[in-house]
Amino acid sequence: MEQEIQLNEHNKQEYPPMHTAEHILNQTMVRMFGCPRSKNAHIERKKSKCDYQLPEAPTPQQMEEVERRVNEVIDRHLPVTIEFMPKEKAGEIVDLSKLPENASETLRVVRVGDYDACACIGAHVANTAEIGHFKMLNYDYADERLRLRFKLV
Repeated sequence: MEQEIQLNEHNKQEYPPMHTAEHILNQTMVRMFGCPRSKNAHIERKKSKCDYQLPEAPTPQQMEEVERRVNEVIDRHLPVTIEFMPKEKAGEIVDLSKLPENASETLRVVRVGDYDACACIGAHVANTAEIGHFKMLNYDYADERLRLRFKLV
């Protein structure tokens, strides 16, 4: 008999291309700046924003590089896959620090090819080819917080 997987309720409906782009942006920021994934994100169809904790302001050249790298990953047409696993096993692969205290014992890990893995219960595309082009609108930095605003075109 197959066991039914019980996940926490999800309280919002994301736009899958934008939400998947957020995963790629998060991993790009982690790789480029060594910072944690976004502490605060507002992901919408028309435009979105993410906040990152950084000890100093990035240069304009670094921000151009963020946009370039995100689009480079999108253009690789990577598969986006989902795997269910026990929380303990997931903790060996992904950062679980943002999980709510009442998170289920089985987690849903979303992978963007070989580029990113994250515990997530949101909606995603099946392949990065479905995302479009990532365009950074603007950003600002204050009090060790970088806020990026972006859209997909």
